[in-house]
Amino acid sequence: MHFEILVEDASGKLLLEHLIPRILGPKGKPNKYRIVNIQELKYRVMAQMPRHLARTLPWDTILFQTLTIQLKAYGKSLPRKNGVVIVVVDLDYRHFETFYKQLEALFSQCDPVPVGGVRLAVEEVEAWLLGDLDAVRRAYPFANEFVLKSYKQDSICGTWEWLADAVCRGGSERLIEIGYPQIGREKCQWADNIGQYMTVEANRSPSFQAFHNLLKQFIK
Repeated sequence: MHFEILVEDASGKLLLEHLIPRILGPKGKPNKYRIVNIQELKYRVMAQMPRHLARTLPWDTILFQTLTIQLKAYGKSLPRKNGVVIVVVDLDYRHFETFYKQLEALFSQCDPVPVGGVRLAVEEVEAWLLGDLDAVRRAYPFANEFVLKSYKQDSICGTWEWLADAVCRGGSERLIEIGYPQIGREKCQWADNIGQYMTVEANRSPSFQAFHNLLKQFIK
């Protein structure tokens, strides 16, 4: 099989670069795969818009437009017998069923329709990191145990802030004060540092296991 896996941002891509080989096997043996950062695709779409639109359109509008363009291209280029597209996006504070159906509907707008599916990280991809506390502890031996044990898996709670409070000096308050792009850099470090120790089968995140099971479904 050939998998095209679209994930929301750079930290998600770094994490999946660790995890996908553990699910699909080494690249090309037997499955081929590519992990694509949706944010990079979004910037390409925005670059072609009038400047005032690129600055003012809501993120979801640009996300849907970006994914529609990409999915239509996959529908024409990927072989139907062994080509699969998986879209992974953070739920954030959206309504799960509504957002999920909106993303799924993007597939049906393509002609031909690419084979694949949608999965949501609940609330965001840091929930998948917190789904393996042993991996967090190995990456950050001095992580705050009280914060780690207080986290309710896949809850809508400000997940990246929760992880920051567990593993960063000064916690989320310090990071928010610094702002972007430092927050993005920290997220990438967490994904890389924790991802290398994660055990796919033991992850406690339901949204991660939904993603994991979807990949296994297409392998079978």
